[in-house]
Amino acid sequence: MIVLGVTDIHGNVAPIEKIGEQLKKADVVCISGDITHFGGTRETGQVIEAVSRYAPHVLAVSGNCDYRDVEAYLEEKDINLHAKVKKINGVGFLGLGGSLETPFNTPNEYTEADLSRFLDHARASLPEDLPVIMVSHHPPFKTACDKLSSGQHVGSREVYAFIKQHQPLVCFTGHIHESVAIDNIGKTQVVNPGQLGHGYYAYAEIENGTATVEIRRF
Repeated sequence: MIVLGVTDIHGNVAPIEKIGEQLKKADVVCISGDITHFGGTRETGQVIEAVSRYAPHVLAVSGNCDYRDVEAYLEEKDINLHAKVKKINGVGFLGLGGSLETPFNTPNEYTEADLSRFLDHARASLPEDLPVIMVSHHPPFKTACDKLSSGQHVGSREVYAFIKQHQPLVCFTGHIHESVAIDNIGKTQVVNPGQLGHGYYAYAEIENGTATVEIRRF
């Protein structure tokens, strides 16, 4: 299975066309939040329709810069992964939208307790012994994927604890634009490809319960 991860699109559909041939080759495309730039249903529809023209399966979570009706749109299209699990071709996909509180009072923020509750809700419906891919807008704490340009780590401790305990194959994340990196928490590969508008996306090949992960640029 080939899975592509894109994040922090912020309503910019132009790069989607540039990545179209890569999207066609993917079995699943995961969008790790900030689909819009403080937008709602209309902007979300433009982005999802642009991706869906190429990709056979799209799954998405909202980000902190997405208003709550973004999630309602994803739910209507049956691609919402926030606090849920979806199974495709023998692989479970588990998602977490929104972010922790920011200095900017963005519209889709939660506490660590909220994130823990969402993750527990999703995990409860995940069958045992199923390979899992996680899609979380907010990155786990103290990895190469959650560092501000100042070097401060601003990831979620609850996301880190969940990954450490349950060990999904891959965690596609985003949110921290400058923290383009791949890191590991145990056997889990955590990948933040950065903004799609800067030409970056994540590529993962899942085979026999293992994952090969890269950050690619178009």
